[in-house]
Amino acid sequence: MKQLSRVLALALALCLCLGLMPVMAEETPITVTDIQKYGNMVLSISGSELLEKGFAYGDGVTVTLNGQSYEMALGSNFSDVEQGSMILRVVIKPETNEDYALIAINMGDLATFAGVATKEKTEADPGYVWHYNEGVETPVTVTVEMKEPGAYYDSWLMNQLVRSEKREDYPQLTDAQYANFRAVTTTGVGENKLFRSSSPVNPEINRNKEADAAAREAGIKTFINLADNDQVMRGYEGFDESYYSGQSIITLNLSVDFAAEDFRSGLADGVRFIAANEAPFLVHCNEGKDRAGFVSAVLECLMGASAEEITADYMVTFYNYYGVEPDTEQYAAIAKANIQKSLAKAFELESLEGADLAKEAEEYLLAIGVSEEDIAAAKAKLGK
Repeated sequence: MKQLSRVLALALALCLCLGLMPVMAEETPITVTDIQKYGNMVLSISGSELLEKGFAYGDGVTVTLNGQSYEMALGSNFSDVEQGSMILRVVIKPETNEDYALIAINMGDLATFAGVATKEKTEADPGYVWHYNEGVETPVTVTVEMKEPGAYYDSWLMNQLVRSEKREDYPQLTDAQYANFRAVTTTGVGENKLFRSSSPVNPEINRNKEADAAAREAGIKTFINLADNDQVMRGYEGFDESYYSGQSIITLNLSVDFAAEDFRSGLADGVRFIAANEAPFLVHCNEGKDRAGFVSAVLECLMGASAEEITADYMVTFYNYYGVEPDTEQYAAIAKANIQKSLAKAFELESLEGADLAKEAEEYLLAIGVSEEDIAAAKAKLGK
């Protein structure tokens, strides 16, 4: 890896010397063509066009948006950067005819952060609408300039995660594992009380039927749907025939910005729903990875789990989807940059080491609006 990085650096240095640095043609300005649900801004330039102009995965770039300049990595997946970091993401998937570029914050909301637009939640599909803020000139123009060629290349290379949506590509996994479905078994959580998984109804990643079947087998009574509003959830093909549709469900339609007020208030509603309903409970988003990972981790903390247990449970997802094995450099890097960082930020800690995580989780839930009575009731429902 290091040898390849040195070769790349030499090639890019030669480009610098010869005046061949990538530049964006002034006659074709880049604009924002769409703002996605989580504040990611799709650009008018395709991913292929961006790479053809001389940019490469792992480059450090400067992106100017709404009069402000931001330094970020150019990558192919959100996980190429740590949570809370910005990324210029290139998506090229010939098998699904996708070829686009977007700017985003990994597990954040760039449109809100940059002051470009404000999101309004709606009951109608797709569950949201964006309104450009007063004074923002539309179409919003974006410029992309090279900051440092190959600045993030080693990190990008290490974080390449490849997932398939075909069941036959995971012969080593059970159907439940393929659906990223599992019981939470960390300290303090009762047997078969809390589960997590990918969506049992959203067919986007082709795991809904396996997740629904696993939920049926486990006798799940209560579902905490972090991803959808009610109309979107009921609009999925096959919803009415699913086991899921006959159970108690709360739809929270949460963003992926764990610090955002709508996420915090939605999570508070979810905890109150647990307090008022019956186990077994299942927490899910779409993949069961990011939002479900964070919410499960907060509940595990509340019940008395250690940081090591929580990390191990979180990282099972990366084995189920990407084959990331424990005791590898990639495993450690992903855990540090994701769940450990997210919990430390939520609990306002420098690190999780030595912290009383049960106390921190309870204080966090009180701060986002959950009462002491509901916290106690939720603990009783989740406990042994």
